[in-house]
Amino acid sequence: MIAWMQKHNKYLVITIWIATIAFIGAGFVGWGSYQYGSKAGSIAKVGSVKISQEKFNFAYQNLYRRMAEQFGGNFDEAKAKELQLPRRAYQALVAQAYLLNLADEYGIVVSEEELALAIASNPMFHNNGRFDKTIYQTFLQNRRLKAKTFEAILRDDLRVEKLMKMLDQDAVPFEVEVVTGAFSVEDKIRYEVITPDEIRVAEDPQAIRSYWEAHKGEYMTPRKYTLSLYWTDTGDLNVSEDELKEFYQKNSFNYTDAQGKEFGFEKARPLVEQDYKIKKGKKVALLDYIALKKGKKSPAKQMELNEGDPTLSPELWEQVHTAEQGVFLKPKPVGSRYVTVRVEKVTEPREMSFEEAKAAATSAWLKEAKAQAIKAKAEALTKAPEKLTKVSDYLKVSELKPLPPLNSVETLQFLQKLFTSNEKVGMISINKKIVVYAIEDQKLGEGDQNVTKTIASTATKVKQSELSQRLLESLAQKYPVQAFVKGF
Repeated sequence: MIAWMQKHNKYLVITIWIATIAFIGAGFVGWGSYQYGSKAGSIAKVGSVKISQEKFNFAYQNLYRRMAEQFGGNFDEAKAKELQLPRRAYQALVAQAYLLNLADEYGIVVSEEELALAIASNPMFHNNGRFDKTIYQTFLQNRRLKAKTFEAILRDDLRVEKLMKMLDQDAVPFEVEVVTGAFSVEDKIRYEVITPDEIRVAEDPQAIRSYWEAHKGEYMTPRKYTLSLYWTDTGDLNVSEDELKEFYQKNSFNYTDAQGKEFGFEKARPLVEQDYKIKKGKKVALLDYIALKKGKKSPAKQMELNEGDPTLSPELWEQVHTAEQGVFLKPKPVGSRYVTVRVEKVTEPREMSFEEAKAAATSAWLKEAKAQAIKAKAEALTKAPEKLTKVSDYLKVSELKPLPPLNSVETLQFLQKLFTSNEKVGMISINKKIVVYAIEDQKLGEGDQNVTKTIASTATKVKQSELSQRLLESLAQKYPVQAFVKGF
């Protein structure tokens, strides 16, 4: 059963992405939006359900915010593209559209009263525990959403929520028993952990050069921009406490912790002050921009920056990429300042010479050579398991026991893979390490009541996920997808 759960993990993920769209109980910040040329404002049509550009942007922004919180602020549009966030948001909306078609067939509707209650009960729009219409309207303005559009998105979420509640089914006792049995298996193993630290690989100049020759295209100089910059500081602007409090009241939903709970004014004050000064400083920056265009001011300095350099924001780099040389771009905020940029020169990337790429190629070759040496040593041990020196206690997936030199996280990862393997002797990769193991004994342990309760809940979730998957497969056959844009 555990193996089944691992195998079908992708289906659990689909359900998670569907849940990601849901507005209820979540906060939103207007990061990231994508504009695609589309048919009548829609990016796709699933059956009779259209996916609008606005709905896609809304789902993408929510997903972007969640990922930014997970990365602790070290997240930008480039990282979002690397993780294929636009595609994930699109796939989640397609899955939701399948369910909305089914909801149409079943006649599932959300009344005006239910919709109003969902909005009014959301803490994001509360002031002193009560719904505040001004906060709601400010939210819509900041997201550039009409109330009608936002409420249509929320209505769809509520309809899908109703549908999924109708389809929910708990696991029956036999299903719980099967899963509990899988969690009760205990293995005693002999093992050895091979780490990169114990592998020594001498540098081979000829092999490194051959590696570079085979990977030349991966070693390019960065694109460089020669830029004229003029900075407009907003830190010295005078702002009153009343101005800050009024700004906070209108935008309090932007200042939240990882759980979506709003910060109080005092805790949020430094960010509120910076954001308000940025807003207030825009006029000053525009005056500087006009003076620069008329030649009444000169750029403070000229710099050569690698593409993506953190001196400028990712959003500003997007504009620099397409800017006409010799023309000032309108000022954009970077940290607590505005900057007006003029592109003077662009130096395109080129292939590095061997000497330029030598350090990076050597590091990459050593990493690959070590990985091959570790794998060779591990494969040799699997053919001679009697040489494995470490012996474990009886292990089970529901109980974490020490497996030195692995730490607790690595041990958990190893156990998850061990109990989904059918091999008596094998090797399991954990980060850069390889664990070679041989099962010496196996038994069925006694069940733990607390664990059984958890397993029962897990079995129910697995069953519901499987039903959801089968349902989505069926709906995908029934409702064709018409994509009006490319790139997903």
